[in-house]
Amino acid sequence: MTPTHGPALSWGESLTGTSLPGLSVGVRTQVQAGTRPKPTIWAEPGSVIPWNSPVTIWCQGTLGAREFRLDKEGSQSPWGRQPPLEPGDKAKFSIPHVTEGYAGRYHCYYYSSTGWSQDSDPLELVMTGAYSKPSLSALPSPVVTSGGNVTLRYDRFTLSKEGVQDLPQRPGRQPQAGLSQADFPRGLVIRSDGGRYRCYGRHNLSSEWSAPSDPLDILVAGQLHDTPALSVQPGPTVALGESVTLLCQSRLSRDTFLLSKEGAAHPPLRLRSKFQGGQYQAEFSLSPVTAAHRGTYRCYSSLSSDPYLLSFPSYPLELLVSGFESYLNVLIGVSAAFIVLLLLLLFLLIRCRHSRRRKSADAAVNNTQPAEGVQLDHQAATSEAPQDVTYAQLNHSTLRRETTTPPASQLGEPPAEPSVYATLAIH
Repeated sequence: MTPTHGPALSWGESLTGTSLPGLSVGVRTQVQAGTRPKPTIWAEPGSVIPWNSPVTIWCQGTLGAREFRLDKEGSQSPWGRQPPLEPGDKAKFSIPHVTEGYAGRYHCYYYSSTGWSQDSDPLELVMTGAYSKPSLSALPSPVVTSGGNVTLRYDRFTLSKEGVQDLPQRPGRQPQAGLSQADFPRGLVIRSDGGRYRCYGRHNLSSEWSAPSDPLDILVAGQLHDTPALSVQPGPTVALGESVTLLCQSRLSRDTFLLSKEGAAHPPLRLRSKFQGGQYQAEFSLSPVTAAHRGTYRCYSSLSSDPYLLSFPSYPLELLVSGFESYLNVLIGVSAAFIVLLLLLLFLLIRCRHSRRRKSADAAVNNTQPAEGVQLDHQAATSEAPQDVTYAQLNHSTLRRETTTPPASQLGEPPAEPSVYATLAIH
């Protein structure tokens, strides 16, 4: 039987075939399994593999094994079988190109003269690159002192640390429409929490993950017995657009210096140290200075042997940016002027529209008024029998409605002043 989610292995094959030739023994029954100790299963270079990259799954049992088999959860038949390698206690299953069908949970087992072994513990093979990469950030800062608190915020479910397997997972939540994220509090940070982290997005419990996020380094301060000194040249007050240099120094041999700004979530600046004037130091140049450079700075030292463990912080240094207040006042003034101008234009536009509507209404009224002396009698037909007719008598000063059988002007009595009659309705 061909597996439904991917290829199987026959003797001596890698995980690239599509059938299981010569295999007559199906998945073991509960009676067959469990007479030998369970083997160990692992993946090289790891169990989280980028799409289309190679991976090797190893299964190690005891000496005297005759055959090793690999099962994938959800498959109806073994995915592969291999003879043991020397000295006879393990076998490898190679996957040249990991794609969606290979992602999932695997178990291995082996057969010896005394029967089948137990199943190994599960190995979850994860394929990354199924979705676009998420984001990862540290709150309040990626630099944290031992015993402090930091929260790693990431999109959807899965957090990874280099060199560590099986970090705790967190369910996602949606604080904003269309966004998923999860918080991973690392309360009471200890030395071992320092390291490089990434996060992955995935749907539900799928073994198909997104591409990894950009790396985030968590740095634990106070782990080296050193307190560097931080100074500023030419001085702590600098004008907008000018240049300033922050100098971090230590009398102890240090490989790297880091400059951190208080309240900044982005990673600290990092420079290799130079030995000069009897001290190890690094110069951090800020040019041109902007309003964003204002704030409180500290520097740290570290060793290349463990770059995630830092010294104690230097004394804080506050950098002031002159001209910022005047710049801010100009910005506020320009913004206020723009708002006033916008309101004025809006007022003129509304007034112009009202004026146009008024002119249109006056023109319509003028078009409906008849000229003096013109009779507007649109009676379509004359009936043989006398009918009541409604007339409107119009003149310059009076408008009155009369209902009569003919009007006085038609009976030979001249009107007191010229009038115009128009038939309005026939009853």
